[in-house]
Amino acid sequence: MTGPLEIRNVRSIDEISKEDWDGLANPTNLPYDPFLSYDFFAALEHSGSVAPETGWGPYHLIAIDENNELVGIMPLYLKGHSRGEYVFDHGWARGFEMAGGQYYPKLLCAIPFTPVTGRRLFSLGKHALHIKTQLLRYAAKQGQLQGLSSLHINFIETELSPVLEDQNFLIRSDTQFHWENQDYKSFDDFLGSLQSRKRKAIKKERRQALINDLAVEWVTGDDLRTKHWDAFYQFYVDTFDRKWGTPYLTRSFFDQIHETLSKHIVLIFAKRDDDYIAAALNFIGEDTLYGRYWGAKEHHDFLHFELCYYQAIDYALANHLSRVEAGAQGEHKLLRGYSPQKTFSAHYILHEGLRAAVKDFLIDEERFVDMRTDALKQHLPFKSSEN
Repeated sequence: MTGPLEIRNVRSIDEISKEDWDGLANPTNLPYDPFLSYDFFAALEHSGSVAPETGWGPYHLIAIDENNELVGIMPLYLKGHSRGEYVFDHGWARGFEMAGGQYYPKLLCAIPFTPVTGRRLFSLGKHALHIKTQLLRYAAKQGQLQGLSSLHINFIETELSPVLEDQNFLIRSDTQFHWENQDYKSFDDFLGSLQSRKRKAIKKERRQALINDLAVEWVTGDDLRTKHWDAFYQFYVDTFDRKWGTPYLTRSFFDQIHETLSKHIVLIFAKRDDDYIAAALNFIGEDTLYGRYWGAKEHHDFLHFELCYYQAIDYALANHLSRVEAGAQGEHKLLRGYSPQKTFSAHYILHEGLRAAVKDFLIDEERFVDMRTDALKQHLPFKSSEN
C-alpha cells in the first residue's frame, strides 16, 4: 500500500454494501461466522434493537484505499451504558463517576448482545495489519477528541492481543464453558468418556426433563415458520422480564433473521402435543453451534439443561460440528461436559487516573481468573479427570 488511507465514521450499516461487508468480515477462506455477517448486523439496526435510543449508537469505522476501495471495517458503537455486553465494567463506571468523572458515553467494538469470540477488525491481504492498526488509532483518536472515557473491544481473538497491546490496550480475561467434540459417534459415546457417577447423573437429568409428556423438536432452515418465532419470542420476553428487565431484541429482529439467516439457525423446542412449552435459540457456524437465548412458559426440572446443553450436543453430533458454545458464564455447565475456556477483551482507557486503577485491577483479576480456571479443570467430569 503506497497511497494514503482514508478512515471515516458511518452511522449506519446501510452506508456499506452487503458484498463489501461480507467480503471482509466473512471471506470464503475463513470459517463462516453468522454473527459477523452483514445480515446479522443489518437485522440489529433495521429492527431498532441497535440504535442511539437503545444506548447502542452505530459508529462504524471504514478504511478506504487510494483506489477508493473499502479495505477495512471496525464495527463500533457509541454506548450510553454497559448492558448487553457480557464483559462487565459497571464497577469501573461507578468508581470513575464517584471520583467525579463521566464514564458514559464510551466506544465499544463488539457484536451486540453476543458473547462469542471472533474477528473484530475486518481487513484482508498483506496490508491487513497496517489497516487494522490505523483503525485502532483512529478510534482512539475519536475518543480523545470527544472527551470520552474509554474504548473497548470485546471477545477478541488471541491473535489480535499483541497488536492491541502495542497500541496501549489493556487485555482482560474471563472464562466461558464450551463442549468439544472428541470424535464422538453419539451421545452415548460422549457419556462413555465421563466418570460413572457423572454419567448416571446426566442420564437421570435427561429422563426427568421430559417426563411430563414432553417431546423435543428441532426446527431449522425452510421449516421455520412465524408460529415458531411467535412462541420463542414469548419465552424470550418472559425470561428478560423475570431476570434482566427490558428485552434487548425486538420482535422485528427475529422476523429479519428468519428472512436472511434461517439456514444458520436452529430452534430447539420442548412441546406437549402441538403446544410449545420452551425453546432454545442456536446459531450455526462453520464448525460450531452457538447457544444464545432460552425461555419457557412452564417450569420443569432439568428442562433448561436438556434443551440448552444436551440437545445442543445431540445437534452438534448429528451435524458433525466440532464445538458447542453455550453462552457466557455458567459453572453448572462444567458437570455437563462443558470445559472452561478463557476469553479476552481489550480496553483503551483515555483518562490517566482511570487507566492506572483499571490496570492494577486487571493484574489482580488475571491471577484470580487463572486460579479459578485451573481449579475448574480439576472438576471436569471426564474419566481422565478422576483423582
